[in-house]
Amino acid sequence: MGQAALKQEVDTLREYMKELSYQAMRTEMSLARLSEEMLAFKDENRRERQRMNKQWGDLANRLGTLVEDIVAPNLPRVAAELFSCPVADLFGVRVVRRFGGETREYDALLVCPEVVLVNETKSRLTDAHVEGILERLAEIPVSSPSTPIVAPSESWRASIRMRVSCVVRRAAACW
Repeated sequence: MGQAALKQEVDTLREYMKELSYQAMRTEMSLARLSEEMLAFKDENRRERQRMNKQWGDLANRLGTLVEDIVAPNLPRVAAELFSCPVADLFGVRVVRRFGGETREYDALLVCPEVVLVNETKSRLTDAHVEGILERLAEIPVSSPSTPIVAPSESWRASIRMRVSCVVRRAAACW
């Protein structure tokens, strides 16, 4: 192989090396641009997730006013129609009672001379909620000693447990 042929081969290899170097630089630039786009996408996705979480929170808060908007305004009517209590001694929404160093909060509370209506609204009712509610109901005579309230009997508690278990399981046959 002659000197001229060798020089031609070296020049060709140099051209290939330049082209390879140029391609490597373009690949690096593309990766850098892709990396920036991915970071921007992640940031946008994070902001969107935060916005959605806020919207879900707002929706949950609006659903949380179900007691104030629908259930509570009907307690006086229920007391009048079912328990012959046309005028309540006490009616409140989000009632907070403090007694013996303890605090109890009721979603809605209506007190008549012969009956006390307590509303506890749960977005998802479980058997565990039932026990907690029954315990809180049993405390009402203690927390409101001036109101003549009879604590719920065990048979009544068992009946409520059974009905709530049916509701939780959506078993229409229980009724």
